[in-house]
Amino acid sequence: MTLNLKQRRNKASTVLVATGEINSETSGSMLQALLPLVREGRPLRIDLTAVTYVSSAGLRTLLVVYREAQHAGVSVTLYGVSEEVRFVMSATGFLDFFEAGEAAAAAAKVQAGTVR
Repeated sequence: MTLNLKQRRNKASTVLVATGEINSETSGSMLQALLPLVREGRPLRIDLTAVTYVSSAGLRTLLVVYREAQHAGVSVTLYGVSEEVRFVMSATGFLDFFEAGEAAAAAAKVQAGTVR
């Protein structure tokens, strides 16, 4: 399977939407797309809603992006992480490196008193 990447920009951040599998064949192109975005210095949101699989090569790519973002002082948020991908990222400790958009949105609702 292939990986399709599309980017959108808004006033607050850059969003990269990934569709397909992040594996040894596709992780290089994902890294080439993400590193320049991190270096721009804008908050980066990675939408993984349509990602069906992440291999160890994909995890390594995300780790490289995380390290580059930390060095540049850029926040990286993952959105739409499927249960399967979340399990792999959680089991390997990779999920701890990234802010998950769903968790941040839920915490904001709780803090605002809209969810009890």
